[in-house]
Amino acid sequence: MLKVENLHVAYGQSEVLHGISFEARANESLAIMGRNGMGKTTLFKSLMGVLPLKSGKVEVAGNDVSRDESYQRVAKGIAYVPQGRMVFPTLTVQENIETGLENAKDKTVPSEIYALFPVLWDMRNRKGGNLSGGQQQQLAIARALVTNPKVLLLDEPTEGIQPSIIKDIAKALNEIRKTRDITIVISEQVLHFAMDVADRLFVIEGGVFVHETQRAGTDENRIKSYLTV
Repeated sequence: MLKVENLHVAYGQSEVLHGISFEARANESLAIMGRNGMGKTTLFKSLMGVLPLKSGKVEVAGNDVSRDESYQRVAKGIAYVPQGRMVFPTLTVQENIETGLENAKDKTVPSEIYALFPVLWDMRNRKGGNLSGGQQQQLAIARALVTNPKVLLLDEPTEGIQPSIIKDIAKALNEIRKTRDITIVISEQVLHFAMDVADRLFVIEGGVFVHETQRAGTDENRIKSYLTV
């Protein structure tokens, strides 16, 4: 569903990603783990088309999207929940979700979205800016899901969120995979969340992958050693 080959990404003359490669199947969830400044957000922005590739290739369901603009990648099946959530503060919850339906024939928010995130149904007429951080994160995921993506990218979804909401988000992501053929890729620093939702875990350091493991065979102490300063 997602194939990334030898990705090199630079800010000006400074290369940040040095040949990242991985593949993710339909209905598989991956976690990209690493400290701040190691390249996680740069990777996600390059997959989404926010940052151009210096070289390399990105494929979604067999389609090469490497040179596509962000909106073209959305049309071909990528959805992106950025770090910081980026909800529209003056729009209601329902209006925020409807922005994801801009190109859909039916502008009605699917009932399954509210079933995944019941708090959003309760607050559907409340302004996005008045929600808690955890509620805004659920809103941002809901807005991404209504585009019916093949690949869902979540950049630091647990950042600044209370533990009970983190569990709700993990539950929702696992529920999504039961009902859709979707690939989920998460950048994360919270190991227990990654272990709850990911089939495979990668560690990124200095713009390269330095460790890869299946969830069942994960040496948690080894991964924690990469995450500590």
